[in-house]
Amino acid sequence: MAKPGSSAAVLLHLLGFLSASSVCADTLLSAPLNVTIRELEVNSAVVTWEILEGDPVIGFAITQQKKDVHMLRFIQEVNTTTRSCALWDLDEDTEYIIHVQSISLGGSSPPSQPVLFRTPKESEKMASKSPDEVTMEEVGQAAQLRAGELIIIVVVLVMWAGVIALFCRQYDIIKDNEPNNNKDKAKNSSECSTPEHPQGGLLRSNV
Repeated sequence: MAKPGSSAAVLLHLLGFLSASSVCADTLLSAPLNVTIRELEVNSAVVTWEILEGDPVIGFAITQQKKDVHMLRFIQEVNTTTRSCALWDLDEDTEYIIHVQSISLGGSSPPSQPVLFRTPKESEKMASKSPDEVTMEEVGQAAQLRAGELIIIVVVLVMWAGVIALFCRQYDIIKDNEPNNNKDKAKNSSECSTPEHPQGGLLRSNV
């Protein structure tokens, strides 16, 4: 027959075990799912993932490693609900391996399945770019060029307008002076055609 004290001890131990199991179950996180590499560029990329609904996630941690290189890069962020992270300062034409973990108040989840990706070469990226594809930088440069061209056109038009206005003014001055010039010419012509005689009267020849 079991003693009452030993039965109580066993019961308390069982309750403690169940309580600890319940706490562990509440804080245990699932590994992130569907880890994907997007917007892959020569020196950058964006990694996205999903989590199970109901997981009390407050942040994430990412390990980034070059293939066949033991050096790791660790990225961690808390107090966020984002499900993506930008990877910067990557080397072109290089293979990388990444893992993603979720973070909660109770700890971290197991790492996700490893994802392997390779950054493209600069020449490959330029070759794969569509002729119709326009980046925001190119749009900005085109806008600046158009603005500069418009300024030059406006300046040229203003200069031409000034030249035309000056020409019209000079033409009006010349046109206004023409009647006076004509009068002076007529006066000079009449003076030259009529000889002056100091004694007045006509000259007569002696017979």
